[in-house]
Amino acid sequence: MKNRNLFAILAIVFLAFSYNYLVTEKWESQIANFIDTAHFSAAAMTPVYKKNTIQVALLLDTSGSMSGLIEQAKSQLWQILNTLANTEKENEETKLEIALYQYGSPTYGKRSNQIRQLSGFTTDMDLISKKLFALKTSGGEEYCGEVITTSISELNWGKDDSNFKMIYIAGNEPFTQGPINYTQACQLAKKQDITINTIFCGSYQEGIQTMWKKGAQLADGEYMNINHNQTTVYIETPYDKRINELNQKLNETYIPYGTEGKIKKENQTKQDFNANSYSSANAASRASFKSSKKYKADSWDLVDAYEKDKEIIKNIQVESLSDSLQTLSKKELEVKIKLIRGQRSSIQNEIQELNSKRLIHIEKNSKESVEENNLKKSIENSVRKQAKKNGYKVKN
Repeated sequence: MKNRNLFAILAIVFLAFSYNYLVTEKWESQIANFIDTAHFSAAAMTPVYKKNTIQVALLLDTSGSMSGLIEQAKSQLWQILNTLANTEKENEETKLEIALYQYGSPTYGKRSNQIRQLSGFTTDMDLISKKLFALKTSGGEEYCGEVITTSISELNWGKDDSNFKMIYIAGNEPFTQGPINYTQACQLAKKQDITINTIFCGSYQEGIQTMWKKGAQLADGEYMNINHNQTTVYIETPYDKRINELNQKLNETYIPYGTEGKIKKENQTKQDFNANSYSSANAASRASFKSSKKYKADSWDLVDAYEKDKEIIKNIQVESLSDSLQTLSKKELEVKIKLIRGQRSSIQNEIQELNSKRLIHIEKNSKESVEENNLKKSIENSVRKQAKKNGYKVKN
């Protein structure tokens, strides 16, 4: 009996050591890769019906030479989003979702293809800003066909014909690189009514020679080239100061709730700071977007959440609210939300009115001699062209 027990103990010890070896040595990379990629498979497993939704996937090359591209993405984000916020369908309410990928950088994650999803489709543009500002560049391999295919398979693309679906891929290496043929990737996009717009960071002719134009043509998109090292120029206006003052008041109308409420509210303030770090004019662009219908915070703000679903009052965990709100009854809380909603609408309307004057001032004072050849201009021009084809229109 003792021998049997000893044998059993030795067997258990052997299995334990074997398991430890397999997990820590042989399977470490596979397990890490699974963990690294598991978070974005959830959206694909739980598809949501989408209608009248503008979906834009940004695929950015973050290899060593692309620091200028990332800088443009950060400094021009709110101007780009304002163009998309003003893209509407006649007599229809539309929704805006952005997804973000980086490729060509071995710094992050365990994927051998150097592709990383930073965010699946989201209405939380503060999150997109946060992810952009965390980006860094490093040397790597740029696989255009693979990152396109990955974004198509992983993201929750809408199936309804009313949706406006676009991929923007920007980089400076041949479009042909990588294990997945770019023609197959572009044809896959076209079958799903996803337009691919290619942005080559370099000369127009070189982009043609390296198949960036061909990639766009295969998926009914636009081919563009940019000077990714061009510095973003902002035009200050007499309206910026007041808009930014109103933005501070706007922030005071947000009521964080839930497990992430406080963190999201802090990030809202952080992204205000990041926008303002470029200029007050850029901060005004962000404030303009925050005053639009496309700025969504219902996942963490009780005012937006109540507007989306009045029943949230019945189910809210009062412990997640600020101390001053925890003492209110459900009825008193509802009255408070309605009051703040009215204040927010008033502030947003004033920002929109001032922004209309601001845009007129910018148009009058733009230096025509300075040719914009950057990420913002490329995306704005292509959105205007493609909106018409999809039954949308960009409001001036």
